[in-house]
Amino acid sequence: MAGRSSSQELGEFLRARRAAVTPQELGIRPSYGDRRRVPGLRREELAALAGLSTTYYTRLEQGESHQVSDSVLDALARALKLSPDERAHLYRLARALPPVRGTGQEDHVRAPVRDLIAGSLSAVVLVGRRTDILAGNPLGYALWSLTGDEIAAIGTPGAPNQARRVFLDPRSRELFADWERQAGDLASYLRLASAERPGGLALHQLVSELATGSDDFARLWREHAVRDCLHTVRRYRHPVVGELELNEEILRLPDDPGQRLIISAAGPGTQSADRLALLAALTTA
Repeated sequence: MAGRSSSQELGEFLRARRAAVTPQELGIRPSYGDRRRVPGLRREELAALAGLSTTYYTRLEQGESHQVSDSVLDALARALKLSPDERAHLYRLARALPPVRGTGQEDHVRAPVRDLIAGSLSAVVLVGRRTDILAGNPLGYALWSLTGDEIAAIGTPGAPNQARRVFLDPRSRELFADWERQAGDLASYLRLASAERPGGLALHQLVSELATGSDDFARLWREHAVRDCLHTVRRYRHPVVGELELNEEILRLPDDPGQRLIISAAGPGTQSADRLALLAALTTA
């Protein structure tokens, strides 16, 4: 969280990824009588896979090594089978790269974007880099079950925040049929966003609030999973129209870094399409 050096974060990330990879995944056969205390790789095993000395790798995990070469980072990424997002995160921590560019008006919603949202027939919600809900159309608000007070607060300093809603509002566990996956997606995204903008005080305050208020978030945060938000299929247990299975597409706005349009739509001719149409009709009634 806030106040931690990149070398400390690098060590924690390596430990978490090492613990998440089993020897069986990498074809490491246990020795006879070998009793492992943890399911993940041992330090010496990962060091050997990456072609490093155990002493050098241990220094990396302990945050004592600086100026790590590209070849070492590539070897660790291959050994740990890191995803593209995780590989980029590894480099970001090892290089202490500067934060990505910002606009100076991170939460400003441009008029053309509002017009695009308002004219959409799908459920659309616009979220910011901290998962604040910045805008949306009535169907998008209804799909996410925003209350009247939450909708009224959009565009103000007290705007609803989707991460807070998912982790701190018990209703979200009923709304999202795949709540655990939704929670994992959000925690992984916030880990990525925190590394991209290490000076973002408001973002770090949000992470601290979630870690204090939610055991589930604290557990997911300790896992150091790093993943950008991507398209998916999202399942709902909506309190008004029942179960929905929707295609969720996420569009980043290149002129407004950190802002993402989340568009939810149902496959044509499906029961979910009928129920989403019913929800749309109810929101305009």
